[in-house]
Amino acid sequence: MAEANPTFGLRPMLPEDGPALAEIYRESIAELTGDDYDPAQQEAWAASADDEEAFTDELAGQLTLVAVFRQSPVGFASLDGNERIAMLFVHPAVARQGIATMLVDALEKLAAGRGAARLTTEASDTARPFFAGRGYVAERRETVIRVGEWLGRTVMAKQLGDDRGAGA
Repeated sequence: MAEANPTFGLRPMLPEDGPALAEIYRESIAELTGDDYDPAQQEAWAASADDEEAFTDELAGQLTLVAVFRQSPVGFASLDGNERIAMLFVHPAVARQGIATMLVDALEKLAAGRGAARLTTEASDTARPFFAGRGYVAERRETVIRVGEWLGRTVMAKQLGDDRGAGA
């Protein structure tokens, strides 16, 4: 029965997680964003993990949580400061199994516990419906350039505490 309902855990990022998280990042972009970004855009976006040391250092400078299955990383999310979700990526093999929800739930609780009244994120076109479903509201559309390619994204925000009623 454990295989039918896999149990995922959460833990803080460890220094040795860098290569696995860079791979999750690249695979997630390659396999999950094709409806919203063309191959050149995907390649340019994923290239930011090519320097794994710099990628690891960036995540280590944030509060980064890692979702694990059987002790192996399968997803991650990072909180930059107390008020910005900087990254949220799940390996395609385990996408749509509640991992992103688990990660963002944890970041929202940590941010609120640190005194944040709201959270923001720059949601990719692929992630926008996920964040909207969690109560994040679009504030503005923007584009960024990565390795000569323009990528669209939406700055979204959520007031923390809005859905913290009894039983929440």
